[in-house]
Amino acid sequence: MSTYVYGITASTHPSLPEGMGGVGDPPRPVRILREGELAAVVSDAPEGLRPKRKDLLAHQNVLSETGAAGCVLPMRFGSVAADDEAVTGVLAERAEHYRERLRTLDGRVEYNIKANHVEEAVLHHVMAESPEIRALAEANRKAGGGSYEDKIRLGEMVAQAVKAREAEDAAALQRVLEPAAEAVSTGPDSTGWLANVSFLVDRGSAETFLAAVEQARKELPHLEVRVNGPLPPYSFVEPGPAEPAATAAGGADAGA
Repeated sequence: MSTYVYGITASTHPSLPEGMGGVGDPPRPVRILREGELAAVVSDAPEGLRPKRKDLLAHQNVLSETGAAGCVLPMRFGSVAADDEAVTGVLAERAEHYRERLRTLDGRVEYNIKANHVEEAVLHHVMAESPEIRALAEANRKAGGGSYEDKIRLGEMVAQAVKAREAEDAAALQRVLEPAAEAVSTGPDSTGWLANVSFLVDRGSAETFLAAVEQARKELPHLEVRVNGPLPPYSFVEPGPAEPAATAAGGADAGA
């Protein structure tokens, strides 16, 4: 039977509530595997597991319950090892790395920030900042809309100007928020957002960070800013120096 891994914590971590269920239908009982000073929060892995809402929420709930009582290094959804021995083997092999991560992330949470342009607002900015775009737009208006070629040219100029602002606004947003965080992890570009950034925040300083988000919204009103958190620090569980990001815990994603 393969083993589903939710997270890694200290062996001294308080026990989970009795009867907690994890992923699967019916939910698989959650249990603890201990190895030296470390422990893995696991369950049996159901066959054919897919990222359905019910199982995603179950994975998140186990991490939330575990994290409420102490630091946990979260694994990504779908982290599966060959068996219990594979999990404890990696705990033993990577013990120093996991202990360091637990010390570093203790009392920290992650906030993920995504942002996009408010279309009308950013168009107003683009028009205000570019005399060339304003002049062509005005010429087209006076010409009853302008020729097909002029309309295409105006559209291309506006699109290029908006694209250029994406990088500028992403950097501006990060500059406002970075001082209120301990670390920053930039997400992949191909997400449909002009900014997708995770911030590591001391749990006791969460209000300060959220106040910085509100300040960013005031300073950058042409951005739609979305906040997801507090979360377990998925983006800050780095793999060890000799450990590929996709193979931790016998298949669990230690780059979670």
